[in-house]
Amino acid sequence: MKLDKIDYQIIDMLQQDGRMTIRDMAQQLNLSTTPIFNRIKKLEQDGVIEKYIAQINPKKVNKGLFAFVHLSIKEHSKEAVDAIVGQVTAFQEVMECHYVTGGADFVLKVLVKNMEEYNVFITEKLFTVKNISKIDSLLSLSIPKHTSRIPLNEKLML
Repeated sequence: MKLDKIDYQIIDMLQQDGRMTIRDMAQQLNLSTTPIFNRIKKLEQDGVIEKYIAQINPKKVNKGLFAFVHLSIKEHSKEAVDAIVGQVTAFQEVMECHYVTGGADFVLKVLVKNMEEYNVFITEKLFTVKNISKIDSLLSLSIPKHTSRIPLNEKLML
């Protein structure tokens, strides 16, 4: 699917406010509601828009500690990697799992209540995963920037 300027503008508006009405979008884009509705449906059907979610403040739901966990593994066969992915992504504390290059094989973004809960996560969950040779943790002290907004080519939106 080839996206045009209007598609990019719609995507950008929805990234800023996922609850923005079609009518408000149409007004901003100087279009009627029907083409906006049809474009959004097409973006959804083509998988450009995957889902609509609410962004929750972790501290308000008693989750205050982010950790970035670097995992190194012993064996790198496809089966071994798939097994690790299957196990670690099943842990509710793991918000993201990235298979990476560099010093580690995986980087996990983990969210827990506090250090005690993090210790339980490491000792009772990660330590049970076979094929992990090394675990390094980076604990977040603060979050100066947090966004889920994907940067789009501004030239396409003008």
